[in-house]
Amino acid sequence: MTVTADAPTPAPVAAPSRPARRSLFSREHRALSVGSIALAALIAFEALAVSTAMPTVAKALDGIGLYALAFGGTLAAGVVSMVVSGLWNDRSGPAHPMWTGVALFVVGLILAGTATTMWTLIGGRVVQGLGGGMLSVSLYVVVGRAFPKELHPRIFAAFAAAWVVPSIVGPALTGIIVEQLHWRWVFLAVPLLAVPAALLVRPALRGMTTPAAERTGGRSKAAMAKVAWAVAAAGGALLFQYGGQQTGLLAVAVMAAALAVLAAAVPRLLPRGSFSFQRGLPATIMMRGLAGAAFAAADVFIPLMLSRERGLSPAMAGLALTVGALFWSFGSWTQSRPNIRLSRAAIVRLGMAGILLGVVVVSLALIPAVPVALAMAGWSAAGFGMGMAYPTLSVLTLEASAPGEAGANSASLQLADSLASAAVLAIVGALFAALVTRPGPTAFIAVYAISALFAVVGLVLAGRVAGPSAARD
Repeated sequence: MTVTADAPTPAPVAAPSRPARRSLFSREHRALSVGSIALAALIAFEALAVSTAMPTVAKALDGIGLYALAFGGTLAAGVVSMVVSGLWNDRSGPAHPMWTGVALFVVGLILAGTATTMWTLIGGRVVQGLGGGMLSVSLYVVVGRAFPKELHPRIFAAFAAAWVVPSIVGPALTGIIVEQLHWRWVFLAVPLLAVPAALLVRPALRGMTTPAAERTGGRSKAAMAKVAWAVAAAGGALLFQYGGQQTGLLAVAVMAAALAVLAAAVPRLLPRGSFSFQRGLPATIMMRGLAGAAFAAADVFIPLMLSRERGLSPAMAGLALTVGALFWSFGSWTQSRPNIRLSRAAIVRLGMAGILLGVVVVSLALIPAVPVALAMAGWSAAGFGMGMAYPTLSVLTLEASAPGEAGANSASLQLADSLASAAVLAIVGALFAALVTRPGPTAFIAVYAISALFAVVGLVLAGRVAGPSAARD
């Protein structure tokens, strides 16, 4: 009789574990995510808070005549520093331009918060603009280097929310600060938060340098010429703002001169083929300008239209902007979802369609029989469209950037946005001033027609952003 041993029971094979989905707030990214989002939010809050506080500031410093320059100087400084930051980032990496941007931003705020004359405050605002422009471009480069590609839509959605939330709570919070404390704290409180936020980003910046083979910026003649053209573009933007505040032939002459300066300077600051909407990066950058111009042209006139034409209180008229801001955040969140099946070009097209729909529906509120609630709903579509388009265009820009070019391309993206919005606001402002004395809503119709025109062009050309990597992975 033979005795055999039982065969050993094989050990159960564990099912292959699904790789954990990476998050902005996982341990490896948490400090950088919190710090960079906080810096973006502080830049946004300061931009919006100053708009609310500036009437009080100008009155206190006896500087009503310099009111516009307090905003224009910041815009012009930002145009120059974006270009400088892009070149610097591509030359040596984001650490030095990031810290320089933080330092200038904080110093500018302190100068403005302690100013005893309007000119000193304007000087502080210019320094602040230099820092903000340098910092905003550096944040984009940090995203491209520190976060994996699948997280880019989410971090840009977070940046969008960092701008949207201050637009909702910023005016009320600023009003409380001005009334209960002092207008100076609108400037002086932000550095208390900016420095800790920057320190959270610091560990990720260590060793984030550009390899010698990828360095494209620096102090070459081409780089210096680009900075000079940026200064010219900043001057053109200032001229545009000044012209938009004039009337008659003076306004036409000044704005024509500003347009000539910008026409000479801006093409030298953007990638070749931008103004012909060449497929890929050039079209992506110009699409950002079209989206910003279409939205801004209508957005700034909605409260005035609802107050003047429909008799709403300022608070109720401003509610439309709050609704738009909330849906902007929702659109940003939607485009960042990993299960969305649309190509990036389709997302941009959907965004431009939302902006166009919003402008058309808001303009219907000029008809007395149309419910005001419809205008609110319409502007939610525009906000959703901006939320879909803006972060997606940022993602496409980084995807299309060759090694050593992310800084320059990020600067171009933000320049197109800033300059297009500033130019269109000057144009529609001058047009509105010329038509507002006519009977009926002619002035508002003209503003919304220009806004819709930008949206239509963007809708038609949205497919051109589809470069080799425009489809979702």
